[in-house]
Amino acid sequence: MALVGSLRKELSESVSSCRVLVVGAGGIGCELLKNLVLTGFNNIDVIDLDTIDVSNLNRQFLFQKKHVGKSKAQVAKESVLQFCPKANITAYHDSIMNPDYNVEFFRNFMLVMNALDNRAARNHVNRMCLAADIPLIESGTAGYLGQVTVIKKGLTECYECQPKPTQKTFPGCTIRNTPSEPIHCIVWAKYLYNQLFGEEDADQEVSPDTADPEAAWEPAETAARAGASNEDGDIKRVSTKDWAKSTGYDPVKLFNKLFKDDIKYLLTMDKLWRKRKAPVPQSSESQVEPSSAGLKDQQVLGVKSCSQLFSRSVEILREQLAGKGDGAELVWDKDDPPAMDFVTAAANLRMHIFSMNMKSRFDVKSMAGNIIPAIATTNAVIAGLIVLESLKILSGTIEQCKTIFLNKQPNPRKKLLVPCALDPPNPNCYVCTSKPEVTVKLNVHKVLVLSLQDKILKETFGMVAPDVQIEDGKGTILISSEEGETEGNNNKNLSEFGIRHGSRLQVDDFLQDYTLLVNIIHCEDLEKDVEFEVVGDAPDKAPQPSVSEPAKSITNGSDEAQPSTSKASEQDDVMIVDSDEEPSSSTADLPSEGSGQKRKLEEPEAEGSVKRKRLEQPADGDDDIIALD
Repeated sequence: MALVGSLRKELSESVSSCRVLVVGAGGIGCELLKNLVLTGFNNIDVIDLDTIDVSNLNRQFLFQKKHVGKSKAQVAKESVLQFCPKANITAYHDSIMNPDYNVEFFRNFMLVMNALDNRAARNHVNRMCLAADIPLIESGTAGYLGQVTVIKKGLTECYECQPKPTQKTFPGCTIRNTPSEPIHCIVWAKYLYNQLFGEEDADQEVSPDTADPEAAWEPAETAARAGASNEDGDIKRVSTKDWAKSTGYDPVKLFNKLFKDDIKYLLTMDKLWRKRKAPVPQSSESQVEPSSAGLKDQQVLGVKSCSQLFSRSVEILREQLAGKGDGAELVWDKDDPPAMDFVTAAANLRMHIFSMNMKSRFDVKSMAGNIIPAIATTNAVIAGLIVLESLKILSGTIEQCKTIFLNKQPNPRKKLLVPCALDPPNPNCYVCTSKPEVTVKLNVHKVLVLSLQDKILKETFGMVAPDVQIEDGKGTILISSEEGETEGNNNKNLSEFGIRHGSRLQVDDFLQDYTLLVNIIHCEDLEKDVEFEVVGDAPDKAPQPSVSEPAKSITNGSDEAQPSTSKASEQDDVMIVDSDEEPSSSTADLPSEGSGQKRKLEEPEAEGSVKRKRLEQPADGDDDIIALD
């Protein structure tokens, strides 16, 4: 058998001639690009929308300090060409969800490799590869854990065959009135940032919630006490942003409103505090200042330091906002120092008010960005597995591909890498089945066309530019992806277009080459604050486990939230394995960390996740944690 290096001659020729697409040039992407060119891949396209940040430099080795602020894809290309100048690499500083990268674009490649960090992009690439009938290798890492899997139309599960658990959310009244955990205060602080400097969202209000059903207080009886909240800041109950603008973003008035007056207002809701420890209004003149040692970001600041940090960050953010002009907005970014300072200070002050232990800037950043520290070695192992899977595909033996999981510790059989057989397509999948169809329960008299478009079709079903036609015998166009064609319908209820119980909507996303039939069930008794429900195996709900164990998703991502589906290599390629039969990826067992218990592998999570389920209940409920890579 003729060899070229370590590869058979035929395989080596396939590797050098094939064109592959790498989506993402971050932690996994850097390792993957290096592995590809050193394996002999000569024709590589890489796409990434991100620019290089200082926090990337500890593991994304193709980047240096001088590259901060530049395109990840472009710099990765330039760095790789330095040690492999013969490679033909095309870099795109763009989003893979741009309509320019259509099905025809994907058909230019023999293989697509995902190194993404969010669920929306993963869903999109999954659909594009299905439409183009191109093999996709998915991957994800979270700390010491990782996963690789292969997706091929008609042969394996697609990325969306198994529903993904949504990120954990908290009731608005808990965030606004009765926080009991540091994460509640951190979420409140992020909401506050958007209310003051970013895009206002009615669902992210931070002022006391007088509609809290638990409060059940009579405003007339407490008007006098509530009046106390208007003394120092001359506060009227208007939107947070409007009030802040009226004060010129005065740090002292903001402090007094948020940490003193609003807390006094909360205290007037007597029933909230009958079985809880009541909050203590804070004064900006507080001198409480415990000593703290250690690295700057790992120090826990006292109240006085937090107050000073709050004032400084407000002043800086105020200047940034003014510099952008009227009507401008800032976008919260965990890597933006003033934004991070603001959230750290505001969250800690609220923790102190509600008698919680305050957190270091490092801890707040980890929780606010939903971050698991990224491990360079994990990225390297997973990138290696991606290339080994690609070699199987190019050899024409895709049936030998596996889903492989990387564990933190060896299991009882001494395995760190556990291979699992690929599962066949889910016949009920709303993406890869021959005739995708879903049923949605909603109130046709209340749901707006805009909500159907944004919340149901785009957010829940992952479409990019949907067109909706009512199956009413007339072919009525409800939503058009062409700008301006149906904008007049946005604020009308569905019932105004004759949509009722039993109506059917045909939804097409031409970019994704995807058609979905939506059956409407009219319902007037949905739970409070629930606008719609997907009946059956909803894409935003986890499947019912076969045993009584909660799903734990580990995602590979930035602060956005996102899952991974990826495949691995043959037994004799990489892993420390036994020779016995491998179970499928939906039935294989893995050990929980540091014990003899097992955790069951399940479907991948949404934003870069690893297919894992744990028998034990997560200690702190962080099933929505997202990894940095």
